[in-house]
Amino acid sequence: MDQERIGKFIKEIRKKNNLTQKDLADKYNVTYQAVSKWETGKNMPDISILKEICKDYNKDINELLTDKKISQTNKSKLLFGIITLLIIAIIIFGAFIFINKSESDNFQFKTIKTNCDNFELSGSIAYDNSKTSIYISNITYCGKDNAAKYQEIECIFYEVDGQTKREIDSYKYNEGNITLEEFLKQVKFNVDHYSTSCKMYKENALSLEIKATDKEGQTTFYSIPLVLEENCK
Repeated sequence: MDQERIGKFIKEIRKKNNLTQKDLADKYNVTYQAVSKWETGKNMPDISILKEICKDYNKDINELLTDKKISQTNKSKLLFGIITLLIIAIIIFGAFIFINKSESDNFQFKTIKTNCDNFELSGSIAYDNSKTSIYISNITYCGKDNAAKYQEIECIFYEVDGQTKREIDSYKYNEGNITLEEFLKQVKFNVDHYSTSCKMYKENALSLEIKATDKEGQTTFYSIPLVLEENCK
């Protein structure tokens, strides 16, 4: 710290406020000789007193100690830069929202159902000209009571084209001791950006198959054909 510069700072404050060295000394509970030494740069006040002086006369102690002062012009430039950045960020965010909303507005939605009496589910296809997303959940078994416990159950989501089946997604449980109903509560399919366009789906082109294996190794199969509310346009 520059003792001489701090001394000049104290002397300037004292004179601007029409104080004698004794007045300033009394105010901060020191001797007038101490004030004299501060002002000549031979000594400097304790940091706690210096903080008090800066606070009383509305001065920035950091600027005083580092000799770095931000001019009003620089402050204005800094404020202008911050505001400009905020405006740019708002414009970019607004454009992002607009683009996403526009894309969302172009999507078409179709409901997926099943014509199988033993199962019910909720499903939908969302699509535009370039991509397709598929969502299936809330699968429930409504056939005859099935309280059997299985060691392993897998539900596979297929796309069917004639005799060809292509797996889209699957969900598997292999921790044992679970009923079909308990398993189905866990099953959800959320296929985003699926490669096949919705326009290419034909009636009954999608299906779910369930393979449930008990502790004796016997496997029970369930087939759940899926149908669209109407074909994609």
